[in-house]
Amino acid sequence: MLFNSYLFVFVFFPICLLGYYGLLRVHRPRAARVFLTAMSLWFYGYFNLSYLLIMVCSIAVNFLFHRLLSGEGKKKGENGIEKRAAFQKAVVIAAVACNLGVLFYFKYFDFFLSTVNAAFGASFVLRGILLPLGISFFTFQQISFVVDTYRGEVKNCPLDAYALFVSFFPQLIAGPIVNHGEMLPQFEKIGEKKPDWERIGGGFSLFVLGLAKKVLLADTFGAGVDYGYENIAALGRWDAVLVIFFYALQLYFDFSGYCDMAVGLGRMLGIEIPENFRSPYKAVNIVDFWKRWHITLNRFFTKYVYIPLGGNRRGEGRMYLNLLIVFFLSGLWHGAGFHFLVWGMMHGLLYLVTRFWQKRIKPAAGAGTNGEAGRNTAGAGHRIVTVVSQIATFLYVSAAWVYFRAADIGQANSLLGTAFGGEMRMLSRELADCFRVDEFWYVLKVLHLDSLPASPYILMFAIFAVGLYFSMIGKNAAERTARLKYRAGEAAALTVLMVWCILSFSGVSTFLYFNF
Repeated sequence: MLFNSYLFVFVFFPICLLGYYGLLRVHRPRAARVFLTAMSLWFYGYFNLSYLLIMVCSIAVNFLFHRLLSGEGKKKGENGIEKRAAFQKAVVIAAVACNLGVLFYFKYFDFFLSTVNAAFGASFVLRGILLPLGISFFTFQQISFVVDTYRGEVKNCPLDAYALFVSFFPQLIAGPIVNHGEMLPQFEKIGEKKPDWERIGGGFSLFVLGLAKKVLLADTFGAGVDYGYENIAALGRWDAVLVIFFYALQLYFDFSGYCDMAVGLGRMLGIEIPENFRSPYKAVNIVDFWKRWHITLNRFFTKYVYIPLGGNRRGEGRMYLNLLIVFFLSGLWHGAGFHFLVWGMMHGLLYLVTRFWQKRIKPAAGAGTNGEAGRNTAGAGHRIVTVVSQIATFLYVSAAWVYFRAADIGQANSLLGTAFGGEMRMLSRELADCFRVDEFWYVLKVLHLDSLPASPYILMFAIFAVGLYFSMIGKNAAERTARLKYRAGEAAALTVLMVWCILSFSGVSTFLYFNF
């Protein structure tokens, strides 16, 4: 089920809200948790019942691992403790291997077979395995849970709380990858507080803004991106450049919109979901970018890969190797294909160079200390450096996204080759027509701008400018909703925006991160 669908907006979520708060009103907190779990299973099973079976089996098996790890040994004495420690180590290894094995089968098995076929001239038949939605997210989430249980960070957890922890529908399909410390205490306190109407209103506002990002911006850019990638041979140089930027903005508003909707839905249910996206195109370098983009995935790799490998405790050279391993795995996590590995390595190599540079640069001595004029000059210089760094980071990230979006390395190289060395020609009319949104085109007609020679391109560049502003300059949705006063004007604007989004549902697509 999609957040951006009539079924979700008019049926699923109203039932969810009424049932959940109805049970809390009659003081049935555990029943409310079970109800949320049942609704989450309906949400996930709506896509495909076989997906639901896979997830339920995954929950059952990992809960068994949790119980084996959290149970106290019965034997006393040093020998009993050693046996218990050996048993727990074997269980956690089996748990991680089981989870990674399932993920490998569904996500990478066909990729593995095709690689073997290409490398050794074999003829293994590909299985055509259907990738269950969100399996990368809920698999990593459960790996973190069993590992933390082994480390003693999680005590006995009841099945109903664990099932809700894994299946909670706002963050089930595309994250964030939450941990037990963030969610289980909140689930345990369900029913202790009365509904906070201001918080519910803030959640609704955040949901509407996220929905607008997805429906009105991401899917509009997506139409141009789809045309560009399907017709690379027909693109001129500037067409290719625009398609690259359009995908960077499509992915931004698609993922950012999902994260905002997830947090908003959680707040309406009284649950705070952790931040996963913080204006990443405002980053001034690649290190800053990864503190803002997919924050919880970065946190997972840091805690369960980078630190166990030694982090920065074994010297600078080992630190760089550990970082490179993390980015290799990040590329592999996002998709089964060599182009995803190229994307991961592009980020990893620049990340290493940036870290190397940051460890060696020092602020200029005496900067900004020569009175007011000196401070103003230093301030102006700093702002210029910040803007240039932000633009350079955006350009590099946008170029790397080509390998993320392309079907393979060859297609990515073709688009980049056209962008850097293609024929200089008039911008494609077909590309511009992808942005001919009916409601905006009507405005152009009212203003008598539709008869201008450049009229087909006005909407494309206007929407492009709006996308750049909101992603690189303007306040993000969380900042905007934090200051809302919910007066008549704000309520009217949110209502109009919600209606506009709902009227646009017929042309929307699934979220891009559903593919990962």
